[in-house]
Formats: sequence, structure tokens, C-alpha cells
Amino acid sequence: MRKVYMDYAATTPVDDRVLEAMKPFFSKKYGNASSMHSYGQDAKNALDNSRHILADSINAKNNEIVFTGSGSEADNLAIKGVAFANRFKGKHIITSSIEHHAVLEPCEWLEKQGFDLTILPVDKSGLVDPSAVETAIRKDTILVSIMHANNEIGTIEPIDEIGRICKENDVYFHTDAVQTFGKISIDIEKMNVDLLSTSAHKLYGPKGVGCLYVRDDVKIEPLIHGGKHEFGLRSSTENIAGIVGFGKAVELRKGEMPTEMRNLTKLRTILIKEVIKIEDAHLNGHSELRLPNNANFWFKFIEGESLMMDLSLNGVSASTGSACSSKSLKASHVLLAIGLKPEEAHGSLRLSLGKYNTAEDVEYVLNVLPKSVEKLRKISPFKRDWNSENNFEKNIRT
Repeated sequence: MRKVYMDYAATTPVDDRVLEAMKPFFSKKYGNASSMHSYGQDAKNALDNSRHILADSINAKNNEIVFTGSGSEADNLAIKGVAFANRFKGKHIITSSIEHHAVLEPCEWLEKQGFDLTILPVDKSGLVDPSAVETAIRKDTILVSIMHANNEIGTIEPIDEIGRICKENDVYFHTDAVQTFGKISIDIEKMNVDLLSTSAHKLYGPKGVGCLYVRDDVKIEPLIHGGKHEFGLRSSTENIAGIVGFGKAVELRKGEMPTEMRNLTKLRTILIKEVIKIEDAHLNGHSELRLPNNANFWFKFIEGESLMMDLSLNGVSASTGSACSSKSLKASHVLLAIGLKPEEAHGSLRLSLGKYNTAEDVEYVLNVLPKSVEKLRKISPFKRDWNSENNFEKNIRT
């Protein structure tokens, strides 16, 4: 049986070249970057080099890159850090209804601490209206946090325009770029962002390391105290091996991303074109303004977890939502926000591609998926109930 991995939005395998770059820092170059001896200086040089690589990749300064333990930590540092540092200026925060939980939950937690929160709606494609952001900004607004692209449906937001509005209104702007970093071009100056979150494991780097870009004039409080690491914003001995891996992954992305994204766009386009030919299959997210590797659907009369498990039995690894919330029995907040009914949202499937996927992989999925859908619909209580209701209505009319 062929095995096909199409859950790259959840995580990616570590590139062999990334692993090789990391290896010495587990066994030979194991120094603490804060130590003054040669082992420490080797670690410090590696740390500085990776910081420079990340800064250069987004048109930032070296001292604006703060390494964290994950993208979620970067989101929390951005939101809580700005809120605590600027609470005497104002206590109003704006975000959207489709943000990752690593953004929504810190915002909701701050609301319990006395901050005001505005959650903006999105349209049926998942787009945030920049004019809605402008209307929502108040005199006491201190932060707007809108993701660069959605992790479930792949819709790319109008970040440049939202950033411009925030800049004109003297409001800090944060964007969660965990899904876009390494997939599409990012320039913090053109995007007008003050804070930007990323994570290594989404771009063939290791798990357990992320980073937050913090513009050098942003007032922000640390969440972790205990030292002066990361410019005093993130105390803790740096994960040098992970950071080296992150830097190597970003370095590789610089040369490989353009060609890879063109190839993935072609494969994704074929997937979408063929899957929506299945009866009662629908595309979630924007048809054009979407990540090159994301294809998200909902299927009428089908429960997403059942579909995901049946595909897994046939060698296909996919998702029925974001990996961070797939264990929840609740319908995806993202799919509900774009207007799907709970029963429709529960019938979702996300296929996210990566650099190791081939045309043969797509062909295999397009062979397996329709069969899984047909099989599950035959035993679906949703379709049986729907047929009974329709037959009853037909009998009444006749």
C-alpha cells in the first residue's frame, strides 16, 4: 500500500541537511551561549548566525529577532507582552474570529484581566475586511493581531493594507505568520508589521523552536524572567541545536521556496479541481488568495474524522482541521466563522502538501478519496435522515 503524507500544515519532516547542521551542537559544540570560554563562544557565534539568517529573510534587523520555544509562545509573548507594557496607554485589543488558538486564547485571557477585546468577523472566504479594522480602532486600542494566512483554510489576509491602517493610527500590529513563513514572501517593511510570529517545524526544521520579530521601538514585557537572554525578552538558556536547525531551514528556503511553491501550486490546483467534482464536495477558503499548499473541503453527509481515518487505512495522512484542535469534539471555529453549519464543518478535510509530495501522490489520493466518500455516505445516518425527509416532502406534495 502506498503511503502519502498530506498534513504538512500540521508539521513537516526535518530536512536531512538541517539535521546534519544540528548534530554537532548536541555532542561536540554543546556550550552555553552565555559562557565566555571557547565552547560558549562557538554557541554564541552559531546563535548570532541563525539570528542574522532569520532577520535577513524578512528584511529585519538582527536585534529584532527573539527566539522562543514555539510559534505559540511567540504569539503569547507578542499579545501579552504588548498588553502588559502598554496597559497605561489603553486596554483595547482587536483580532479576528479565525485566528489560531494561540492568538485567540491569550486575547480572551487578557479580557478576563480587564482588557477590552473586539473580535472581527470574516467573509465566506475567510477574509478580514481592512475597513472593519479601521472602524474598530479606538483611542485606547493598543494592538491589532490578524494572521497572515489561516492554518485551516489557507486564506491569505490583506496584511499590507491592515498594517498601513494600524501604522496611520499609531497602533501596534502583530501577525501570526507560522503558516506562511517559508511558503510565501515576507517583508516586514512592506507589510507594516510591528510583531511577527514564526515556527521552525512548519518549514522542515525541528520542533521546539520558534521566533518573534519585534520592531526595535515596540514596548513589550517579557513573559519569562530569570536572565537577560534574547535581549531580556525571553529568559532561558537558548536551544542552540534547534536554533541552528531553524537557521539552516530558513537558509534552504531562500533558494528552494520559489520553485517548490510553483510546483505545489500546480499539485494543489489539480487536487481542488478534481475533488470538487465529487458530488456535494465544497472548497473552503478563498479560491485564489490561498496558500500554495493548502486544499480544504467539506463533504455533505460525512463526518470528517471518519473520512480521515478511512484515508489513513488506505495510506493517506490528512487532517480534519488544525492539529492543535483535532482532538476536540467541537466544530472548527474557523469553518463556523465562514458560515458553515456545525454539521457541515464536521465534514471537513484538509489536504496540505509539502516538498516531498509528487504528482503520483496526488493521483493516488484522487483515486482513494472518492471511494472513501462513497463508502461512508452509504452508511451515513445523515444521508439516511436526509433521504427520509425528502421522500416525506415529495409524498406530501403528490
